[in-house]
Amino acid sequence: MHSLTLAEARERAELISVTSYAVELDLDQGAEVFGSVSSIAFTCGSPGADSWVDVKARSIESIMLNGTALDPAEVAGGRMPLRDLAAENVLVVRATMAYSHDGQGLHRATDPADRRDYVYGHLFLDAAPSVYACFDQPDLKAPYDITVRAPQDWVVLGNGAATASGPSSPGEWRLATTRPLATYFVTVCAGPYVSVRDEHDGIPLGLHARASLREPLERHAAEIFTVTRQSFDYFHGLFGIRYPFGEYHQVFVPEFNAGAMENPGCVTFRDQYLFRGAATRDELLSRANTVSHEMSHMWFGDLVTMKWWDDLWLNESFAEYMSHRCLVDATEYTDAWVDSSIVRKVWGYGAERSPSTHPVAGVEALDAQSALQNFDGIAYAKGAAVLRQLIAYVGDEAFIAGVRAYLTDRSYSNGTLADFLGAIERASGTDLRAWSSGWLLTADRDTISVDLEEQDGVVRSARLLREVPAAHPADRPHALDVAGWTDGVAVSRVDVMAVGDETPLDGLAGSAHPAVLVPNSSDLTWARVRLDDGTLDALPVQLSRVPDAQARAVIWSALIDGVHVADVSPVTFLDVFEATWVLEGNASILTRMALYAEHRVVPHFVPRQGQARALARLARSAGDLLARAEEGTTRSLAAARLLAGTSADESLLRAWAEGSGLPRGLEDDGDFRWIVVRNLASRGLIDGAAVDSFRSRDDTLQGALNALMCRAALPVPEAKSWAWDQLTGRHGRSNYEMVHLARGLWMSPDDGLVADYVERYFTDVPAMSAWVGEDALSRVVLAAFPKVFTEATETLSRAALRRDDLTPAVRRSLVDADAELREALASRATFGAAMGVGIAASPM
Repeated sequence: MHSLTLAEARERAELISVTSYAVELDLDQGAEVFGSVSSIAFTCGSPGADSWVDVKARSIESIMLNGTALDPAEVAGGRMPLRDLAAENVLVVRATMAYSHDGQGLHRATDPADRRDYVYGHLFLDAAPSVYACFDQPDLKAPYDITVRAPQDWVVLGNGAATASGPSSPGEWRLATTRPLATYFVTVCAGPYVSVRDEHDGIPLGLHARASLREPLERHAAEIFTVTRQSFDYFHGLFGIRYPFGEYHQVFVPEFNAGAMENPGCVTFRDQYLFRGAATRDELLSRANTVSHEMSHMWFGDLVTMKWWDDLWLNESFAEYMSHRCLVDATEYTDAWVDSSIVRKVWGYGAERSPSTHPVAGVEALDAQSALQNFDGIAYAKGAAVLRQLIAYVGDEAFIAGVRAYLTDRSYSNGTLADFLGAIERASGTDLRAWSSGWLLTADRDTISVDLEEQDGVVRSARLLREVPAAHPADRPHALDVAGWTDGVAVSRVDVMAVGDETPLDGLAGSAHPAVLVPNSSDLTWARVRLDDGTLDALPVQLSRVPDAQARAVIWSALIDGVHVADVSPVTFLDVFEATWVLEGNASILTRMALYAEHRVVPHFVPRQGQARALARLARSAGDLLARAEEGTTRSLAAARLLAGTSADESLLRAWAEGSGLPRGLEDDGDFRWIVVRNLASRGLIDGAAVDSFRSRDDTLQGALNALMCRAALPVPEAKSWAWDQLTGRHGRSNYEMVHLARGLWMSPDDGLVADYVERYFTDVPAMSAWVGEDALSRVVLAAFPKVFTEATETLSRAALRRDDLTPAVRRSLVDADAELREALASRATFGAAMGVGIAASPM
């Protein structure tokens, strides 16, 4: 299919204005296809000119332009030519569309728990034409009237309030006329959804999920509604504009590619957010953040939409920043910025380390699909950090005044970087051209560190050092602080606006030399933090004594960065983990560092021969914490999960798998049991029949996915061959199934078992672009990238990147996976010789 270019979008927007859409969807035609009728009223600024409409149909029954039939055979590459347009036009396209199974377009999934089907629309970024004919670009917004025919036992939800037609037209639903929407925000959710409803400040609220998730939906509804109400009140007060899209529904849908999607009035979420079993506090925080994030999009993105995809940050950076601000100011999750440091910024820093790094803004996306490649941790986490720096630069009052003016002036239309910066400049009286050049328009990040001179334990002088990346030099002022602690006592803290390569830290002079010194301790800026050698050496003893969770998060983030760039040994990371993790009090740091240690540090950076001992260290820490943690708490749950995933104690694992001796709160937790089963399967302690037995106890969508991963993880050639065929063959596997198969396949006790699939990956997986959508395939490419960290794999990866037939999504994911491979190889080359000794040095 042809990807819309920026030049084409500009040309069409100058010619076409869309007045309205009337869309009829018939979802009662079976499990494979649905009917779609689009009636589009639009004007043409140059009567007699030609244009085109976007439509990606299974078949087209008719196309009528101003009452004249057009030939559907002219549709090519997803476009239908429209010739000799009138000043005012009506286009009617009747088509049969195909449901998707890759999370894009109108996705249809079957719940194994009751064999009932659920449908939802996810039209980001350019999937709208696979649901209805449209002028598919973000700056051609229009109101919608949508009618849906569905099976009689289904519920229908969408952007406008849904009303069933009644006995005279069973199964027919009408959605209220919407405000002007961009095409990619349109959604319809239909199926036997169960609901919990409420109201706040005159806004009808609804939560919806699959029937098999009724219990967790009802159990979590109060918490979700509370965050929803708090976010509405906060954003109404902050922006000075009431929510404009009528009802507000939040639908938890299966097999969703993203975390959530901000469809006005009908937000869709991945249904894993309805935790079936126990949930840690940071998981609840993450969900609350997503709820608030998507709501903030009702203003940033929905009310005011970016004009073109190169201003994606106007959506995501703002939502990222505003959701964290809202959680801290208006909810119980006052440590949301700590969570951001250890989750979101770690993700963003990974994107910044990759060769695919790019500026936050100003990257001219030449077509829609290339724009998708910038939908990453830079657009989210870095963008939010940059906004915090902008606030430090102009002041919060001026920032909010500028935001209000921007939202008011551009309501129901589109905005650009220039529009936004202009609003902030007018509100603050500050010229932002130089600031924008450094922070928004230049890629990469600075490295900051502190150089101290001390005598007799007293700091005599100190300076903040800033190293600018040679490949992307920029002048970025950093508003940050530097703080130090010794034995849990704060001995120094200084705020600074760092400009240039060196900035004096006069406020540190005369203070005691701290055992732990942390640049950017409040994590206000976006930079790589390099810890001094003394701090690194002191961390096993001192880190748990630092009372500031935000500073501890910065330290852990710096350790992660150091491991990835081969400055910090994985052994050092594991030493700090073993010495301090059991004492960590912040839920986000506790759970995320356990996940990072188990799933990234050990498998990527520890050579194969040292991994068993490294996992044993993690298991020992987990057992220690489990023994001392209060039952039923986040600490107990985090410890149990880490122990379940890393322990080699077969008797413990078998007992837990069978439900015996489980920690309190995990007795009926199917998700926890699958962690245990995965460990047993990957070690070859159970076979496929046992996996099937556990699958029979959890006859749900999540149970089916976990069983696929466990079957793929079995350390026998037959299991790997089956998994590869199911992953790369045309078996109708969903996006989620493919990712779970990929994750299980590379779980292996040795490289030889999976060696045959390393070379095949670079041919078989890119070829899947013939039948898998770009958004889904980009995730499969990352999940399926060979976890065999050798120079031979690197050679194959480099050769693949020289190909000229890769789709944009495949190429971007390959670039990022290749960068991670090279990081692992560099670390192993630097520390590998001593790594086995270091890991073995700690007693078993």
